[in-house]
Amino acid sequence: MKFSKFGKALLMGALSAGVVLGFTSCVQSYSVGYMYVTGTSTASSTGSGIISGFKIDHNTGKLTPIAGLPVSSGGANPDRAVMISGGRFLYVLNRGANASGGSTCTTATPCVNSNITQFVVGGNGILTPQETFYSQGINPFRILADSSGNFLYVLDHDSPASASCALALGASATACGDVTVFQINATTGRLQLVVNAAVTSATGSPLTYFPVPANPIDFVYGGGNILTMSGTPTTGDFIFPYTVNGSTGQLTINQNTSQPLNIHQGTALVYSTYLYVLDNESVTLTSSTTFPNGTYSSQILPFNIGSGGALQALNGIVPDDATLSNPTYLVAKGKFIYVANQGNNTNTTNAQSGIAGYVLDNTTSSLSFIAGQPFTSGAGPQCIVVDPSNQFIYTANFNDSTVTGRSADPNAGTLANLRTTSSYTLTGPPTWCLVTGRTS
Repeated sequence: MKFSKFGKALLMGALSAGVVLGFTSCVQSYSVGYMYVTGTSTASSTGSGIISGFKIDHNTGKLTPIAGLPVSSGGANPDRAVMISGGRFLYVLNRGANASGGSTCTTATPCVNSNITQFVVGGNGILTPQETFYSQGINPFRILADSSGNFLYVLDHDSPASASCALALGASATACGDVTVFQINATTGRLQLVVNAAVTSATGSPLTYFPVPANPIDFVYGGGNILTMSGTPTTGDFIFPYTVNGSTGQLTINQNTSQPLNIHQGTALVYSTYLYVLDNESVTLTSSTTFPNGTYSSQILPFNIGSGGALQALNGIVPDDATLSNPTYLVAKGKFIYVANQGNNTNTTNAQSGIAGYVLDNTTSSLSFIAGQPFTSGAGPQCIVVDPSNQFIYTANFNDSTVTGRSADPNAGTLANLRTTSSYTLTGPPTWCLVTGRTS
């Protein structure tokens, strides 16, 4: 068959369009990473734990459910999860349930059957359960890994033996929490308990955990230290530091006294270049040159971490947005900081849920509001993450059982709805979320 010059031109144009359309299609279908969300299958008291998962579209931020998920989290009431070793292994901390089947775990009525369930991340983001491991304390509720991915740390609200508290923390410590340390096998992901080499029990045997002050609230790994925030609304909150041995995972007390924060309702610790302490109590500004003067429901306290975990306060009070409350977590995206606020978790039409946004001055380390903030989220965000391509912000929202996505302006830091759907329904209330850039 022969073509005229005009026919050839049409054919070449059609082929070119096909190439362009094919290329565009590939771009639109490319997954930049996976997002996983822990939670429960329903809001019932049984707390049957699940893990949901989504593929993240790098061009639009659209979330597509991963085939085969949700899967069981391996226990009841999953609280937190962590991913290490280049995204090969995922660990879920299941808090268990109390005697009535609920998720409220207290010193007087501890939860039982808590565990750490290991998963392997396979092709297309599929999760396959492997082994189950157990923290050494009672009521575990936080889990994290060190920067090398060699060690896993679990924060237990209650030590298994009150007598060990005084041995590690001084005679006045009649009760305490603890940190359980595991070494991670880089090949299999299996966890091996790290025994406390510095403190022995009253019977002379090594402790299988590292005591921390009573009433722990949160902990963080930063600057080669494990920092625990403890306290009550009556006594106030403070930071207790352990120095981490990067080779053995051992924790060593490097400060004889805890460091007071002069707050009473701390909610979270986050480390990203600086340590950020989130606090859900009122603060009033009367002579600020950075933020509008007035009363705010909550605040963020930034610190440098010095030698031995010593804290160095930075640039005074940073208020949360005046319309938001109960900050739960924080993420950094370049020079921008975003804080998820849960608000009143009992109100399903919560007007105090949302995202506060800040610009970080890398020269002075000071924060100022992003123009146009606060930004909307779902009701009662439990967590906030940045996607692996650094374009999109997601929150998992407890009150309405959704994941909400927003696109982030790289220059102004403002958040806007995704070009596609911005809200995705979950099977039940979420508790935590995390992302990975590993897609093979």
